[in-house]
Amino acid sequence: MSLIILTSAHRLRSIFRLQRIQGHMMSSQAGSEVLFEKRGNAGVITLNRPKALNALNLTMIRHIYPQLKKWDKDSETDIVIIKGAGEKAFCAGGDIRAVTEAGKANDSLAQDFFREEYILNNTIGTYQKPYVALIDGITMGGGVGLSVHGRFRVATEKTLFAMPETGIGLFPDVGGGYFLPRLQGKLGLFLALTGFRLKGRDVQKVGVATHFVQSEKIASLEKALVDLKSPSISDVAQLLDSYQEQSSLDAEKPFVLQEQTKAIDRLFSAGSVEEIMENLKKDGSAFALKQTEILAKMSPTSLKLTFRQIQEGARMSLQEVLVMEYRLSQACMRGHDFYEGVRAVLIDKDQSPKWKPSTLTEVSEQAVEECFSSLGERDLKL
Repeated sequence: MSLIILTSAHRLRSIFRLQRIQGHMMSSQAGSEVLFEKRGNAGVITLNRPKALNALNLTMIRHIYPQLKKWDKDSETDIVIIKGAGEKAFCAGGDIRAVTEAGKANDSLAQDFFREEYILNNTIGTYQKPYVALIDGITMGGGVGLSVHGRFRVATEKTLFAMPETGIGLFPDVGGGYFLPRLQGKLGLFLALTGFRLKGRDVQKVGVATHFVQSEKIASLEKALVDLKSPSISDVAQLLDSYQEQSSLDAEKPFVLQEQTKAIDRLFSAGSVEEIMENLKKDGSAFALKQTEILAKMSPTSLKLTFRQIQEGARMSLQEVLVMEYRLSQACMRGHDFYEGVRAVLIDKDQSPKWKPSTLTEVSEQAVEECFSSLGERDLKL
């Protein structure tokens, strides 16, 4: 009898030890690049690559997705919080270098990364439980995808938001075609084409963030969120509202584009990118000329793809947008400009990409059309 008990106890200890090792392996497999904690009834995700500004790679995506699914079903998890480690960034984007290398080598990572990232974006966009992204720091590209589709996005004075993809031969993906055209007037199209950067309170004023809370209050806010007992969506909203009310920093500052908003609506209301360029040149104001200069540096192909993406996305669901964007991502992988843009901006850093085609007029309607066409069996399935 006692021998059986002892053997069982020994076996249990072995099982626990094995579980501990497996648990450790799971966290160290991602090189601890993403951390998961259960604090009370809150699931907390920390993007943990501070030296790489928490850039999102495929390993991280493959850890976050199943964890979100698990917490969604778990009756003891009421809320999910996502944040970035370090002082500088929430998440500065996707791990573009790895994708570039994979695309050049015809490696499946170039398909898998976008497919799995977009599936994750959709999971966040359809999440049933309160999902709170603390976007305290740089939030661009892939970092926008991890936050903007969630119910709550909390910006601070350190938040720096941009979708700078047209400058590297890509397009504002991760559901950019869904949230950008839904911003006020033509602001979304303007941000998409120019990569204009918004900071601090402006990220909330434009509607990318739902709340603004001073950075020094974020730790206390996180604790308050964790301490909520079975919170409803409105409980979380109330708590975030109360923290926002205590944050008076920059409250009096006008929106950075306030004086240009009417001009943006007028100049960017056009049937094509060429028309926008014409409008800007004709207008001749300092603001318009500056935008002409900026757009002239972007990939002409990317500008045309982005223009159509934003137009079409305005009438689509998030799921339809992600299917469209997956087609575009694979077109960019087959093309020239993405590799050249990454070389010029991230690798050689000479900032002078040689786009092909090099002018808007050389980018044919047919070439654009092909980028939007179905991939058949290889289309994104949500």
